[in-house]
Amino acid sequence: MRLWSFLFMLFALLGRPAAAQARGPLVLAAASMQEALGEAADRWAARGHPRPVLSFAASSALARQIGAGAPADLFISADDRWMDWLAEKGRLVPGTRAVLAGNRLVVVAAPGRGQELGGTRGRALGTLLAAGPLAMGDPAAVPAGRYGKTALERLGAWPMVAPRVVRGESVRAALSLVERGAAPYGIVYATDARIAPRLRIVGRFPPGSHPPVHYPVARLVSARHPDAEGFRRFLLSPAGQSILVRHGFTRP
Repeated sequence: MRLWSFLFMLFALLGRPAAAQARGPLVLAAASMQEALGEAADRWAARGHPRPVLSFAASSALARQIGAGAPADLFISADDRWMDWLAEKGRLVPGTRAVLAGNRLVVVAAPGRGQELGGTRGRALGTLLAAGPLAMGDPAAVPAGRYGKTALERLGAWPMVAPRVVRGESVRAALSLVERGAAPYGIVYATDARIAPRLRIVGRFPPGSHPPVHYPVARLVSARHPDAEGFRRFLLSPAGQSILVRHGFTRP
């Protein structure tokens, strides 16, 4: 019995380095990139690399974790603000920050609920969106929520809409509220609308109504995985960009 116990412990100890090597770089990324990065990670692994470990949440939550010292190799944010915040804290490797992709902001509605918004603006737009709860990422922290609030302010609808906003912890949380019927309208990215076939896009925000939607990527000073820089470069390469475009993202 002692011999078997010793052998078990020996194999377990010998297996730890192999397991560590089998794990790919840890990538913390905006929730809206789940499907695209999943395919990119599979493609990278098919080239003989350990598959990256992907963790998704609101950019704000991930940035705060990194700022508090959470170890990770790469960070992909849904806006520049949180990447700027980490840069100010010295968490980014100089020279590794780049714009990975872009996106578009849209209004979605559940089948049979909500009407086409078209070019509606001002009070008319506010009246439509304020008729029921409006789901969106929390404008105080979530990039999609900030983009949405800015667009509604510039279109003159925010004062009427603000009291009816249901704030999600991420853009995917806002999407889920519309899918469940908890809100007739939701402000999400065009890429989010693609993964919710039951929902329909009823409005698109004019490009000048909010800052351009950018997804910056950077290697973190806490990066220890030898594949971290390689995977970052792969995402920025034509092969990586083609994956992102196929999932609805725009080229940087």
